[in-house]
Amino acid sequence: MIDRKLFPFIQTALSDYPAVVLLGARQVGKTTLARCIGDARGAIYLDIERPSDRQKLTDSEAYLSLHSQRLVILDEVQHMPELFPVLRSLIDEGRRAGQTTGRFLLLGSATGELLRQSGESLAGRVAYLELPPLQALELAQDQQNTLWLRGGFPNSLLASADDKSVDWRHNLINTYLERELPSYGARLPAQTLRRLWTMLAHLQGGLLDVSQLAKGLMIDAKTVHRYLDMLADLMLMRKLPPWHSNLGKRLVKSPKVYVRDSGVLHALLGLDSHDALLSHPVVGNSWEGFVIETLLNAAPRNAHCGFYRSSNGAEIDLLMDTPGLGLMAIEVKKGSNAKPRRGFYSACEDLKPDHKFLVHGGADGEPYPVGDGVMAVGLRHLAFRLAQNLAIQP
Repeated sequence: MIDRKLFPFIQTALSDYPAVVLLGARQVGKTTLARCIGDARGAIYLDIERPSDRQKLTDSEAYLSLHSQRLVILDEVQHMPELFPVLRSLIDEGRRAGQTTGRFLLLGSATGELLRQSGESLAGRVAYLELPPLQALELAQDQQNTLWLRGGFPNSLLASADDKSVDWRHNLINTYLERELPSYGARLPAQTLRRLWTMLAHLQGGLLDVSQLAKGLMIDAKTVHRYLDMLADLMLMRKLPPWHSNLGKRLVKSPKVYVRDSGVLHALLGLDSHDALLSHPVVGNSWEGFVIETLLNAAPRNAHCGFYRSSNGAEIDLLMDTPGLGLMAIEVKKGSNAKPRRGFYSACEDLKPDHKFLVHGGADGEPYPVGDGVMAVGLRHLAFRLAQNLAIQP
């Protein structure tokens, strides 16, 4: 089993709260991680999608009361929303009896739905954590290119060959199109949903233009918005918001969109090898998305992130304001000898960040200056320093 950096955070949250919600897309390893934690605590594990386990919860209050002294793990809990008022009652009853922490570990693969359900009933009683696909810091340095190509879903990354990895990702995509999205209320044909997802892949790192997507799919913009929200709730797509400032500049107001997992992105685009990826026009934007996803997952939870683009061409790929580290301006380039664009320097003059970085695709080494206060740095090095909330030094 690959050690997940979220493991100690879940343990700490269980020691501090009666309930912990672990969010993550399907097949990222939530169940494996939860079972590892549960085995050490003698936990009860129930999969809401398994009929036999769901049957045990016919009288959920009675069943869960029988196991009040044990951690109960409820997988895919968003499919049984009627549980949440019961959990609130049991948590409050347990508090009066001195059971204040470590009662329930709830797993879910739909962010918006689960946050709404749990927020209404468990406010003040629950901690939220997100488990992303495998990240660069959880793997060896020499696995970074494989991670970029195949993505971080464990079954894809650890497949014995590239073709087996591609087959697994196509099966995952089909599962979402034919089962997951319809279960969350999708009414469009699977083929139309696939076209939308593929159009987003071609748009990787670009500005979201809902009207153009609607025109290409021959559906209305409101419907496109709804399905984009679904993909975001299922943690398959990220909308990176524009950075707001009071500089009096004319700024881009549309978010940038990314397919969150690079392996899913490449499967949607038919890229099955490093050679195919490196020769494809999306290679730069694919690397940008991979870097941004890695850094966002490494950053402290209270970091404020976005991108900056003005009408005069000033642009920063990623801005990250982190307490203790200040405002960081990050330019992403695949080439190890690349230099920042003129628009990056212009944007930095506008915002005056505390730190300026160029994240390159070369072998990780010590950061080095590239001029005008910009430090070139490898992805793992910057991600590690962010995860440790440490300043970046040359």
